Amino acid sequence: MNDFPGQSPQKLCGLFVRKERWGLSWRGRLLFVLCALVTAYLVFANAHPFLAVTRRVDANALVMEGWIHGYAIRATVDEFNRGSYNKIYTTGGPQNGTGTYVNDYQTSASIGAEILKKFGIPEDRVQIAASHVNGRERTYNSAIALRDWLRTHNISLPSMNVVTEDCHARRTQLLFQEVFGKNVQVGVIAVANPDYSPGSWWRYSDGVREVISESIAYIYARVFFWPATAERETTRL
Repeated sequence: MNDFPGQSPQKLCGLFVRKERWGLSWRGRLLFVLCALVTAYLVFANAHPFLAVTRRVDANALVMEGWIHGYAIRATVDEFNRGSYNKIYTTGGPQNGTGTYVNDYQTSASIGAEILKKFGIPEDRVQIAASHVNGRERTYNSAIALRDWLRTHNISLPSMNVVTEDCHARRTQLLFQEVFGKNVQVGVIAVANPDYSPGSWWRYSDGVREVISESIAYIYARVFFWPATAERETTRL
């Protein structure tokens, strides 16, 4: 029993106390569920266009991530021919399966460059900027390799457009901008995956896999990735 009026009932020498609290009514619970469903739908519906963003900037330099597939490389060629670009830089590290860096010619940057040449891009317009880092923060380290190559050759780029695949675009732009800083405008061009419809990506296994994996990767890059630490580790390699 409570011996003092106005105080909450206590038991077991005050170890437990009973307090009144507010709770949701059935109307409140219904409203909460509806808000949660609407939020989930908006996130679900906008996940793909958010990740597969295309934002061009006025640039003379085009950058292509060397790992992209043939359809995206063809789109890179079309972009180069349509735009006012004078150079294509290809990025990327050791090919999957090589285990470690061997030389620049066994990197996705080099392989992508060779395909560009086969598609008609003049050899003197293509420049590889290969990363030597394998299997860790590949996009970030590819951007570092390009930045270091430009510095070594005393080339200053005020802006660039980076071509990549579909849902990878948002993360690519984020990491390239992180590497090059505020003095360089980094645009991005997302090439749609022809294996599924972006408007109904959830109906295709490729679409579901890509949106989920890239969503996780983007959150990691935005929230948990520490660029300064990653660059120091890369420098030691």
